[in-house]
Formats: sequence, structure tokens, C-alpha cells
Amino acid sequence: MSKKASSKTNITRVPEHTVEIITNSGEGAQKCAQIFGQTCAKMGNGVWTVEIIPAEIEPPHHTVTSTSGNIIRFGTERVSNWGDQSKLAVAFNEQVCLSRHRLGSFDDNCIILQESAWENHEDEAVRDNYAKAMEEMSSKNYRFIQVPIEEETLKLVDNPQLGKNMFALGLLTEIYQRDLAVVEKQIGHIFRHKAASVTEINVELVKHGIAWARKNLGFQFEIESVVAQEARVVMNGNQAAALGAIAAGMEICAMYPITPATSVSHELSDIFENYGGMVHQAEDEIAAAGVALGASYGGKVALTVTSGPGMALKTEFLALAVMVEIPLVVLDVQRGGPSTGLPTKVEQSDLLAALYAQPGDAPRVVLAPRSIEDCFHSMITARRIAETFRCLVIVLTDANLASGVQQFTRPDFDARWQQNPVDVSPLPEGLRPYDWDPETGMSRRVIPGTPSGQHTVTGLAHDEESRVSYDPESNERGCKMRSRKLAVFQSTLMPPPVYGDEKGDLLVVGWGSTQGAIEEAVDRVRAEECKVSSCQLTFLSPLEPDLKKIFGRFKKVMTVEINYSDTVGDPYITEETRRYGQLAWLLRAHTLIDIDCWTSCPGQPLRPKDIYNSIVKNIEIGVSK
Repeated sequence: MSKKASSKTNITRVPEHTVEIITNSGEGAQKCAQIFGQTCAKMGNGVWTVEIIPAEIEPPHHTVTSTSGNIIRFGTERVSNWGDQSKLAVAFNEQVCLSRHRLGSFDDNCIILQESAWENHEDEAVRDNYAKAMEEMSSKNYRFIQVPIEEETLKLVDNPQLGKNMFALGLLTEIYQRDLAVVEKQIGHIFRHKAASVTEINVELVKHGIAWARKNLGFQFEIESVVAQEARVVMNGNQAAALGAIAAGMEICAMYPITPATSVSHELSDIFENYGGMVHQAEDEIAAAGVALGASYGGKVALTVTSGPGMALKTEFLALAVMVEIPLVVLDVQRGGPSTGLPTKVEQSDLLAALYAQPGDAPRVVLAPRSIEDCFHSMITARRIAETFRCLVIVLTDANLASGVQQFTRPDFDARWQQNPVDVSPLPEGLRPYDWDPETGMSRRVIPGTPSGQHTVTGLAHDEESRVSYDPESNERGCKMRSRKLAVFQSTLMPPPVYGDEKGDLLVVGWGSTQGAIEEAVDRVRAEECKVSSCQLTFLSPLEPDLKKIFGRFKKVMTVEINYSDTVGDPYITEETRRYGQLAWLLRAHTLIDIDCWTSCPGQPLRPKDIYNSIVKNIEIGVSK
């Protein structure tokens, strides 16, 4: 721990806090936040982090559009989402602070440690902008504390841009009584590829921040840490997905860099070769899908990683995988759209594209991890499904999971996660390349070089012999067999669990990363004795069984999603013309139940309070009817 506070320090014990570190792009907020979040997790706190990243590579500094940073929610108990509003912020200038204020990110009584250099800056325009920003933020009861971050940093380094973030980390270390030994270890890890002197100066900057805070702030927060009895790991969703791919025995990842998916390949590039794998950076998204598909055709366990725009480009190759029944796993780290949309922001808007974005009928499995731990296990599940059913499997994560950090129980390796050796024994006489089992639609996977396994591979319609065939009977049979496999797979699934009572007034249905925020909102409503439950779907194609039966036990059903839907009452929007959220569209068609939806696409994760308000409004509407 940092040294004991003086008797003058006001210590407030709280179960949790949410902290923001906000700077200009390039001032190191991410490193500061990564170290702080990982320190909290390693000390035994529940943690969830959310990155704040501008879409531009290098936006103008000291503007509301230049805000970069991170939000860290941590507490004594498990934390499953980023919460409602931040209680404390460290801001390197008033403009980045203003940008967060306008987004409603700060609690009304938020403590803001703000760089003190701008109020009396020599540039009159800077002073004017400062005054205007502070005036705008005066509508709230924020407690501003001016901190000479740059001035103090210059006492140790010549370039404050390379040290302010570590001084800020020192402030947070003291305020939240973090273990300095853990902080130092995390600094050593993050700068492990640099000279030892880099680690040393960064540790000194942290200690300087601690000393300044101890001398000048006079307050601390105490958040109890409960050290886990079992071994745990701390990572973000992209790291978890990468490690899951390795645990699944995948042998090649072909991809083209795209935000927010790129760091999956970074993680794999560091260690994949140690496990017999390789990362191939193709010249474009189309080629990446082709490389992965070709590798799988040759018997390898293949993965391609992308985001929404890349999915659009991969479409034809993904449909080819379905037609020729080559196993393939696609990890789609969703971001905002359409087109290139919101590169660094979160959205759940690829669902319908993942299900239907190709000509013809091309059935595939689609699943959505619900947590960072799920990102690990979903890659293993996806590999097993793809190999077993010779099909395309799409894993839908999103930017919230990709960069969020959470701790979870360290997985114990299971040999069943890995692929069995590919069968290259000679084909029995008379066995056809697509000798579909009429019950299951399954057929043997024939790898090039298999004795007696010569056959044609084409994207054209084909018969059991793999010969191009356009006759009605063989085309109908091919469609039926490719679809039959999904029905067989669905028969292995369990109904999704209901969070809360099995029946009631309202069931809230979500998918993917919204689970934590939805369940926290449901808990708040249930505390007010409302009969509300929730259900989080993992498999979206095929859907998990018994949904109609589960939905039928509730008076109303609504989805909560991070995508767009119309609001009845807006110009030209009626019950008949309204467009629904993507999961709502799917469930309405599947169950023929009048499922409502509440969606929002602000480019950031949903907050429990906003979901709570939507639930309350939905209940009130139901009562009034």
C-alpha cells in the first residue's frame, strides 16, 4: 500500500467507485488506466474498464474532439459493466473535461483533478476557452481541484508529455490506497521491452504523484479488496479471444488491420508461434478471408478476425465456406456503422448482417459472448462447432468487450478443446465427397491428398459427387442438408436461463456485452418490487430452444440493444412503419410474439440507469393500457 495517510486525511469507505482519466490523444491515458485497472484487479477488486478513443488518429489538441482516456469502475464485489457516472476524474485540460460533461459522464458531485496551467495561461484565447468551459460546467456541483500536473512532471523529466500520465497514476494510487508494489510490477510489465531506465523513471513519477497527493489533497477513498481463493487472470476481451483461439488449437489467423479488432492479432503475434500457429496479415479483408478459407480447406484450424466493414468485404468468401462446407471461424469485433461509421465506438449493429448478408440461403452459426471471460470460451466453442458440423461460425463481440478489462477465474486447460487429428485415411469405396446423411445433413470432411478423395470444389451448386449441378432436385437437396446441420446443432442447446423469476410482468432480453448493465438495471427494478426478469441470449443462429415458451410466461417482452430503432410518435413513425432493434426483428419473426424494444446507439456502452428508466417507462405504459 501507499504510506498511511496523515490524521488530517478524510477517508471515505465506499463499496465501489468509477474513475475517469482523460487527456489529449497521445498523452498516455491508456497506459495509466491499464496499470491502474490491472492493479485494482490484482488486489482483488472487481473491475470493468471502457476506453475513450477519438476516431481521428491525431485530432487537434486541447479541443473537445481530442479526448482520449479510460473509465475504470472497480469495487469490492464483481463488476460487470461501466456503471452510471464517474465519481472522480483526472483531466489534463478543461476541454476534454467539457467533452465528458456534455456526454453526462460525470456524477453531479464528481471530484475533478484538473491541470492548473490553463486558467492563467499566457495565451488569451486559451484563457477565454478555459473560462467558457468552466462556465458551462458550473451548472453541476463538480468539485474542481487544480493540480499542477505538468509543472510537477517537469521536475523529473524534460518532456511532460512522456510523464504526466504516471504522475496522474501516482495521484490515483494515493487516493485509492493502491499497493505500490503491484503498481511497480505492472509498470515493469508494460515497459518490459524498453530499457530498465524507462521503468525506473516511470516509477519515480508515480511516487512523486503519491507524495504530492498526500501533501495537498487531504482525502482518500477506501474500497475493500477481497483476494480470490482461486487463481485468476486479468485481461481485455481481445486478449481473451486470442488466448481462446490458442487454447482451441487454431493454427492460423488471417486478418487485415481494422479497429477495434486489430489487437487480437497483436496478442497472437506475440505468442502464437510458440503454440505452432501463425498470423498472416493479408493485403485486404477479402484476401484475409480467402487465406483462412484455403488453410481450412487444407486441414488447418483457421480463424479470420475483422469488424463491420471487413465483414462486408468478406461476404462472398464466407458464402463459399457455406457452399463447400469448409469449417471456418470468424471473429467480428463490432463497431458503429454503417459504412466506416464509428471506428472507435461500440455498437451491436452487425447482427442481421452476420445472419443474412449474402445472396441465397447460407446458414451459419452465430454466437455472442456476454463477458470478457466468455470471449475466451466462445472461441473454443466456435472451433468445435465449425469442425464438428463443417460450417461457418461467426463470433460477435464488440468494442466494449474488446478493450474492457476484467478479472476472471483462470481456465484449466482441457484437451477436448483442441481438434482431433484430421482423418486422412483412404475413402471407402463408393463414399461420395458430399455423402450427406439424410438425418443430420453431415458428411465426411475430405482433405486434399486423402487417398481416393479427389473431387471438385466450386462455389456453384453441386450434387453429392461434388459435380456442378443445376437441376432442381440436387439444389433443393443441398439447401436442405446444409440447413439440417443447424437443426441438429440446435437440438444440443439448452434453453437460456432467466435472471430473476420465471414469470412476471416484463422480460428484458439482451445479447452480447449488455448483460451486466441489463442485470444491474433489473436488480434495481426488482428492489422496488416490480415483477421484471431478464434473459441474455448467446446463440443467435440457431436460436436457443423454448424461447416462445419462456416469453409466454411474461405479460410483455422487450429487447435492450445497442443499435437503432424508431420511436413511435416521431414524424412519420407509427406502429406500422416503425423499425425495430435487430434482435427484436429476429425474435418477432421467430416467435410471432409482439416483442417491443428499447435501443440506443450513442457510440458507448449502455448505462444501467438508462436501462432502468426504459424498463420503468415500459412498465408504466403497460399499466396504463
